[in-house]
Amino acid sequence: MATNCEECVYYDYDAEADVYSCTMDLDEDEMERFLRSANQACPFYRRGDDYKTAGRQ
Repeated sequence: MATNCEECVYYDYDAEADVYSCTMDLDEDEMERFLRSANQACPFYRRGDDYKTAGRQ
């Protein structure tokens, strides 16, 4: 599985906070595993469609 967040469909820009972040809705256990880096690769990674990614900007 890939780990490049910049290509992921769930990686979005928050204009209010002026940061990019993952918008995947994780439950408490998934968030804990994510923060502890228990996963070698993100199990939620999905390559974004370049056209859709450009449309969100």
